[in-house]
Amino acid sequence: MPFLDRVQALPVLGIGVSTEYGAGDAPLALDPLALRASHRRFASFLEIGIETAKGLDRHARAWVERGWPTTYHFLDVNLDEPEDFDPEWLAEVRAFVAAIRPAWLCGDAGLWHFGRRERGHMLLLPPVLTDDAASAMADGIRALRSATGCEVLPENPPGQVFIGGLHLLEFFARVCERADTGMLLDCAHLGIYQRMTGHAPLDGLADFPCERIVEMHVAGGTVVRHDDFEFVQDDHHTRVLPPTWEIFASAAQRAIHLKAVVFECERNPSDHVVPGFERIATILDGAGRAGVIAAGEGS
Repeated sequence: MPFLDRVQALPVLGIGVSTEYGAGDAPLALDPLALRASHRRFASFLEIGIETAKGLDRHARAWVERGWPTTYHFLDVNLDEPEDFDPEWLAEVRAFVAAIRPAWLCGDAGLWHFGRRERGHMLLLPPVLTDDAASAMADGIRALRSATGCEVLPENPPGQVFIGGLHLLEFFARVCERADTGMLLDCAHLGIYQRMTGHAPLDGLADFPCERIVEMHVAGGTVVRHDDFEFVQDDHHTRVLPPTWEIFASAAQRAIHLKAVVFECERNPSDHVVPGFERIATILDGAGRAGVIAAGEGS
């Protein structure tokens, strides 16, 4: 069945939050359970970042034990490397899928490690923006989808240096078409790419197949200068930069199959994050995506 038919069966998750191992133990970190208790529509699901070597922390386990909706955000696979799909890793992924029952799998589609998968090699780099790399990544997405039975949504990663002749959005358009998959569009990451490569925030978005966008991320960033080099640090602060909001508002207008939006703010106090969630809801409502907002009210 083609993706644009399969997507009809995916649940509308609403607006949610993300976490990864240990994030909730940082000083003044957001407590997803407390946020759900006080602002249910802003914590309708939890996107759990998983590196199989670490597993789930107590905060993620507490959410899962309550049977609340989740997604599985992988933090340890290079989708364009067939050797990454070894039997041991796949068995661990399947076990986590069985435990958390995610609506889908997703994650930054770049290089999570250099060389063999080993703790000292873990990092995150953007993909090489070439046609061959797009085909290899598409093959990996198909393989992971087949191995888990879950939809696999690639996410555009952050970065300061990008290699390859394709625009980032053209690269992921090819990946989505060849893998016959949906997309997780990270608006903050796209804003970083556009800035670092000299593009306007919306360059390339008009030609992107936004009907494949199933999930979007919004996150804050900080402009940092080192000597003569200025860049945006993807620090998930509550200060969301204007290009991120511009990209989010534009993409939401055309993302007819949008099911979920995450405000990545996991290391911020709860009283600091609510304005960002409220602005997300306002933009969704203005874009005609009220159904995404309403999903959280009944989850």
